[in-house]
Amino acid sequence: MGNRRQLSLPFFFILAISYVSANLVHKRFEYKYSFKPPYLAQKDGSVPFWEYGGNAIASSDNVRIAPSLKSQKGAIWTKTPTSFEWWDVDIAFRVTGRGRIGADGLAFWFTQSKGAYDGEVFGSSDRWVGLGLFFDSFDNDNKHNNPYIMAVVNDGTKNFDHQNDGTTQAIAGCLRDFRNKPFPTRARIEYYQNILTVLFNNGMTNNEQDYEMCFRAENVYLPKNGYFGVSAATGGLADDHDVIHFLTNSLHQPGQFQQTQQVAGDEQQKLNKEYQDYQRKLEQQKADYRKEHPEAKPEESDDWFESDNQRELRQIFQGQSQIYEIIKELGRKLDEVVGRQERTMSLISQQSSGLASQAVPSAAPGQAPPPQGGYGGDTIRRHEVDAMFNSQNQIMGVLNELKQAIVEVKGKGDAILMNQVKAPTAQVQAVGYDTQSLISELRDGLNQVKTSVHQVHQKLGTEGNCPKVSCVSMTSILVIVAVQLAIILGYNIYRDAKESQSKKFY
Repeated sequence: MGNRRQLSLPFFFILAISYVSANLVHKRFEYKYSFKPPYLAQKDGSVPFWEYGGNAIASSDNVRIAPSLKSQKGAIWTKTPTSFEWWDVDIAFRVTGRGRIGADGLAFWFTQSKGAYDGEVFGSSDRWVGLGLFFDSFDNDNKHNNPYIMAVVNDGTKNFDHQNDGTTQAIAGCLRDFRNKPFPTRARIEYYQNILTVLFNNGMTNNEQDYEMCFRAENVYLPKNGYFGVSAATGGLADDHDVIHFLTNSLHQPGQFQQTQQVAGDEQQKLNKEYQDYQRKLEQQKADYRKEHPEAKPEESDDWFESDNQRELRQIFQGQSQIYEIIKELGRKLDEVVGRQERTMSLISQQSSGLASQAVPSAAPGQAPPPQGGYGGDTIRRHEVDAMFNSQNQIMGVLNELKQAIVEVKGKGDAILMNQVKAPTAQVQAVGYDTQSLISELRDGLNQVKTSVHQVHQKLGTEGNCPKVSCVSMTSILVIVAVQLAIILGYNIYRDAKESQSKKFY
């Protein structure tokens, strides 16, 4: 018994392996029905083996089927129909928009003939023959069931039900959100032995294998050969509909796959034979040309290509040329900096000489003129420049304080007027005699201060031996004027407040 059991276990194991291998599906990548970055689009904007139109735009990274503008439609279709019956498609896309709600959506197609590029059903034609997988982002029927993914199979006789979002015609679907995701959303559509399976990746992670089941529908009959396509449309609301890649694999049963490989091998042998025939014809044409033109010298094929040493020398020369251009540019910028420094030094020298000529008094008769120029002359000193800057800073500070004080006074005056308006019996009165007299006194005081400052300035200008530094600086004068203004205005505000309070008792 023990020996029989030991023999039966390997036998069943071999049977299981043979059963699995018999039901194993073979995949083959179909590059003529696929596109992916980088270099998705060529220099002329075309996508190899595909055609696009409408408002679609192809770039090196993706195909924008419909941009985020109102009433835009676009589509992209394969140029040739498929030569296989079962297939698997992996599509990565982004649907992004500014609003919380988008429109209209994106559609995947497998139809008997190519659709339009500006049709009524998500940018493609109505009454199609085949499969339409719709990623609907707008809720037309107000059932709050969008974004929604659904599959609709049409035999060419039905119009799409826009009012109900096609739910009455859908064979299956699932409620999934695919808008404004951090990573591209992905959908894997598989059609094998009349079973349609759709897996969905919601784009919340960068794991490409993180799929979940959307739906699985049986007894789905599609055309044996058809065209793949992707379309999109916008309405009053608009989203960007970008397809990043579209990868197609043909599915084959084990026996069918071996037959397909045999057919591919026969085609390869046929192509090799045609290539050899072409090579023989080309050599024959070259020989005939040499007979007709004996004076023509044959070109050596070695001159057509670049050797390794030549390539290395060319790269070295290009690198040295770039280094030379960079050094030349640095030299030019250095010359500009030196020129600016020289101009600055000349301006400083001119200003210093001008101040020295103004500061040095004229020589008396019989006396030698004082020395000029050099470090021994009476030129401007560093501490004098610092003192001048400090004075300017003080003046600016005092002016800012005056500005703040005037703003505060204005604010208090506005507050007093508002209180008078809000009082039960108060009335806004015009400017009275006291205010006019106060303004006149302020004007007279400022005129007197201005006259005194002007007289002091004239005295300082006429007296040569008088020191340059004045006894009373401009800063002190401005501070005194500011204090006087603050006292007078404060007293005026206090008096008006007292008067307004006393009026409330009448």
